[in-house]
Amino acid sequence: MLELPEAVNLARQINQSIAGKRIANVIAAQTPHKFAWYFGDPQNYRQLLIGKTIDEARSYGGLLEIQTGTALILISDGVRLRYLGKNEKQPQKHQLIIEFDDGSALSASVQMYGGLWVFPEGELDDPYYLIAKTKPSPLSSAFDRAYFDLMISSAEVQKMSVKAFLATEQRIPGLGNGVLQDILYNARIHPKRKIHTLSSMEQIALYESIKNTLAEMTFQGGRDTEKDLFDQPGGYQTKLSKNTSGKNCPRCAGTIKKENYLGGSIYHCDGCQRV
Repeated sequence: MLELPEAVNLARQINQSIAGKRIANVIAAQTPHKFAWYFGDPQNYRQLLIGKTIDEARSYGGLLEIQTGTALILISDGVRLRYLGKNEKQPQKHQLIIEFDDGSALSASVQMYGGLWVFPEGELDDPYYLIAKTKPSPLSSAFDRAYFDLMISSAEVQKMSVKAFLATEQRIPGLGNGVLQDILYNARIHPKRKIHTLSSMEQIALYESIKNTLAEMTFQGGRDTEKDLFDQPGGYQTKLSKNTSGKNCPRCAGTIKKENYLGGSIYHCDGCQRV
């Protein structure tokens, strides 16, 4: 799923490889998908985009925004985005294809769920989008200890698990259940721990792990469990993920376990991440 490191990397790749290309054709909602979300009637996307040029891509949390003149393309987590060269075959199933006048194309396919919004600038009022644009990124200096301390000291979060605190309600846009696993592993904190049980040293370790883990994931082009614009896995090797489940922990030789929790999978080491 698209999270902060992957969104940043996709924006960079689009700016390096697609910016300046002119849109020649748009195919939207060709393959029906129950959980594909559009802005208004997707058949209007052609009118909004044809003849426009890809200006610039930006990331906000786990969202990818692409500027095309006065129209914006917004891609959310759950959408697989891929650049297709002139001679590459387009996928049979897709929810959005943007074709360029040089024969290349941008393909977007929804996995479990996801948004593919195309809209005149300023007209989308989706709360997740608006929040992601206003809250500071963990990659920025604005996301400092003082900002984090205000978040974690709030009375309303004290009975929450660390997973719920970090990965729900857009507290930190772009930090989802995927990147959460290594953040907590690096901080040596179990995802089920309650916020009020964390010592001051553990809170500091958590803050530093958020900053450092996300920076490393981003620098290495995203996680190895996700694909980039050119269908290549990210360079960051996940410590806790489907790739390492059941294996021994490289830190303490414990076992990396997987279980369901709060509507998703969590991974943890039974040796160095105790509840």
